[in-house]
Amino acid sequence: MRRIALIPAYEPDEHLLQVLRGLCGADFVRIVIDDGSGTRWRSLFEQVPQDTIVLTHEHNRGKGCALKTGLNYIREHYEDAVVVTMDADGQHTVPDAIRCAEEAERNPGSLVLGCRAFSGKVPLRSQLGNRITRLVYRVSSGASVSDTQTGLRAFHTALLPALLEIEGERYEYEMNVLLTCPKRQIPMREVPIETIYENNNACSHFHAVRDSFRIYRDILKFAGSSFIGFLTDYSLYSILVTASAPLGAVSVPLSNVFARLVSASVNYLINKRFVFHNKASVMRTGMQYFLLAACILCGNTILIDFLVNGLSVNKFAAKLVTEVTFFTLSWVFQRFVIFGRKEREHEQI
Repeated sequence: MRRIALIPAYEPDEHLLQVLRGLCGADFVRIVIDDGSGTRWRSLFEQVPQDTIVLTHEHNRGKGCALKTGLNYIREHYEDAVVVTMDADGQHTVPDAIRCAEEAERNPGSLVLGCRAFSGKVPLRSQLGNRITRLVYRVSSGASVSDTQTGLRAFHTALLPALLEIEGERYEYEMNVLLTCPKRQIPMREVPIETIYENNNACSHFHAVRDSFRIYRDILKFAGSSFIGFLTDYSLYSILVTASAPLGAVSVPLSNVFARLVSASVNYLINKRFVFHNKASVMRTGMQYFLLAACILCGNTILIDFLVNGLSVNKFAAKLVTEVTFFTLSWVFQRFVIFGRKEREHEQI
């Protein structure tokens, strides 16, 4: 099976040439994307080994665009191959690239990640960035990856249609790929690789806050949607529980049920369209959502009734306690069960 090394490069140094020379003896097709480096770097690109394919962007468009330019070229010219993406700064070795390619050949439906150990003399910036993104990635996606920042990845060309649909033009693209794989049920496999840092990783383009925000965004959108649902629910509950006070003990559960039915409908529409961008049928997701809402409503009503009538907790405080309790349960179930299933377009690899 043919192996292709895809290397995006923006204003690279001699490390790029060293990587390419190493690949010459490893029987890789070499494709470099000059991401708008400009005339100052033209002489360096002219020194690449013979038969290296260099594709050029007129202006800097970002690593995500550079990778997609290369992937589109590969899709047009190579039918059955394994692609290995590498960084141009010398952090990835040819032996590690070979091992990742071999793993991808054995598992053509998987995304193979070359993962560093992050032990020993690793720059604090890299350690911190990886720990932050690894934690929030696991919370957001339900998957576990030991090195979320790795640019050494391998995959069969059968995955190209799915990878080219993923959003992202700059460094967030690689994180978006990791976020998309669990949704599309694309397995991820890890291959341990050597940890190399030149000059304390000063040339790294990783931004812990920005890349982490890409993961946090889904959680924040869900929290915003839940807050709108909560405001709807709490407002109706407050009005109804006050108006129905003459009914006595049944006032609380009745008010809670009616308020929840309205707020659940609002919450479902927002989550489906704006939070999880789910395109599955309203019939399927709607049935699942309202089954979840019914279960949460039962638990919510039982808990709030117990707090108010059993423990004599203030009616309004009891409502707040129950909402906080069931927020996490609702997010997890919606994220991974109701709206987390990918439509089957690219599932069969």
